[in-house]
Parts: sequence; C-alpha cells; structure tokens
Amino acid sequence: MTKCKLEYIWLDGYQPTQSLRSKTKVVSDFSGKVEDAPVWCFDGSSTEQAPGGSSDCLLKPVFVCEDPARLGTGFLVMCEVMTPDGEAHRTNGRATIIDDDNDFWFGFEQEYTIWDSETNRPIGFPAEGFPAPQGPYYCSVGSGKAVGREIVEEHFELCLECGLNVEGINAEVMMGQWEYQIFSKGAKNAGDQIWVSRYLLERVAEKYGMSINWEPKPVAGDWNGSGMHANFSNETLRSCGSQETYEAICQAFEPRIKEHIDVYGADNHQRLTGLHETQEIDKFSYGVSDRGASIRIPIGTVEAGWKGWLEDRRPASNADPYMVASAIINTVKSAKLPAGV
Repeated sequence: MTKCKLEYIWLDGYQPTQSLRSKTKVVSDFSGKVEDAPVWCFDGSSTEQAPGGSSDCLLKPVFVCEDPARLGTGFLVMCEVMTPDGEAHRTNGRATIIDDDNDFWFGFEQEYTIWDSETNRPIGFPAEGFPAPQGPYYCSVGSGKAVGREIVEEHFELCLECGLNVEGINAEVMMGQWEYQIFSKGAKNAGDQIWVSRYLLERVAEKYGMSINWEPKPVAGDWNGSGMHANFSNETLRSCGSQETYEAICQAFEPRIKEHIDVYGADNHQRLTGLHETQEIDKFSYGVSDRGASIRIPIGTVEAGWKGWLEDRRPASNADPYMVASAIINTVKSAKLPAGV
C-alpha cells in the first residue's frame, strides 16, 4: 500500500482578486486520474466563501498532475468550489465556461514581477531610486539586466516536470518582470494549467524568500504593466480563410467593452492607458500586428490565408483565466458571421 499526498488547490472568495488556497489529503494507492480523486471539503468561513454557521464548501477535482516536490507519491489537484448541495459556488469562474467540446483553444501569456520582500520593490531595483530606464531588460541576458533567473528557471522546470504545457519563457520589459506561456486545446484545461502554474510559481518564490506580484501596474511611472494576453481560436478562426470573418468576430467585441474589462483584472485601468503597448481601457480597436490595439491579428494568421488565431491584449496579469476565457467565448459565439461560414 502506497500513501499518496494529494495537494488540493482552489480559489478563495476574496475580492476583487481571488487568491490560491491549498491543503494536503493523504490517500492510499492513488491512480493519478482525476476521476479517482475524492470530493473533499473545507472551511469556507475562513476564505470568504461561507458563513460560520454553515461553513462547509466542497472541492470538486477537475485537473490532476504530478507534484514535482513530492515525485512518485504526490499530486496537484486543481478543484472547483461547490456548495454543499453540489451546485457551482458563486466564486467558481470555471463553471461559467461554455466549451464542453473543446472547440476553443487558448494560449495565455502570463506576465508577473518577482517581488523583493525586504525592499518591497521588484527584484533588482535599488532600495532607493530606480534602475536604468526600460530598454535593455526585455529578453535580456547578463548581470544587472536579467534578474531572478534562478527562480524563473526552477519554475519552468517544475512545470515541465509535472506535465504542464508551458511553451516558453522570457524576461519582460521591466527589470524583475518575466513571462511564461501556456497553451491548451480546451478553455477549461487552459485555465486549470494557468492556475496550477501560478501555484508552483508562488511556491518557488516562497523558497527564495521572495513573492510574486500579479498586479497589472506594479510600479507607477514609465514602466510597462503586467498582462495575461489571451491568444484564442475556434474551428472557424482556424479554418475560415476569410478576412471578413475575422473582422466580424473582432467587431463583436466592441459593444462589450465593459463585460470584458469587468473580468480582465482589478486595477487594470492603471495599465490600459494607451501607453506601453496598450489601448485605453474604455476604447476598442483591432489591427494586424498592432500591439497597441485591444485585439491584435497576428501576422502569422494573415500569412496563412486568414487561418489562425486572435490575441486579446487587455487581460491583466491578475485576471482569472477562467473568467477571461468565458467572456471571450461568449463574445465570439455572438458574432454575426458572413453568410456561408
């Protein structure tokens, strides 16, 4: 009999930005399959998800991978939060996604800032004043430019080790700011993987005495903010071969600015200013290869004969990928497509 350690991970009820929570359950001879992970419960009164007099909330496993810190006997179990009667909890963004056939594919570009707990500033920033202006840090190498690489590399390896589909990493425009990309066929799975990867990143930073800052504008002034660009496609976008169809889908987003911004992350107005490769928060635009637009049409999509994907550049680094995917799917499905598509 093998004792296995299952780390149950869920999102709490804190607003405007939910946090990750986790606790360990020991079971015997776990198969590694999500259907064999039992439903568990937790004290919702301690996570802003239930009153003290009726505090039980349920954890419904939806995604399982190996826990790289407990190889052989450990697993990470991403969960949806449910009410005691088995209904989706009001804080359960995953349950709002309508993509049961995995028609939608998502690639999230998750930016973040490694935060020095002692200086309360990004790693690499001096205790007083500022480093040299932006320019040398993006995709950089070398002391004084690429700062915190040991944390980034360790996180990268852990994600690959446990089977997350991380497709790349790079240093970002601000010192101490980095990015990784995760892709999945299926919106729910993409969200699951982003949340598990965030959990792993928090755990690595914890080991080094650092923290992860997910805020969209961690440093005020002439510094880039942090986003979670959402690259998305469905069968129509992947195969239509029609500029008219792409434009119809992009245009469906314009009357829904508020619906998207409402779930694209708290304090995103500090980042979406029209500067630093962003469109203003209350405006909408799209364009080929335009990183200052709300939605960028990648040049690769055009070169492939209008077959590919779109990139919504507005989601902030602290946004819930479940809610981002849900909003995008609803809008794409509402588009009035040309006849015959």
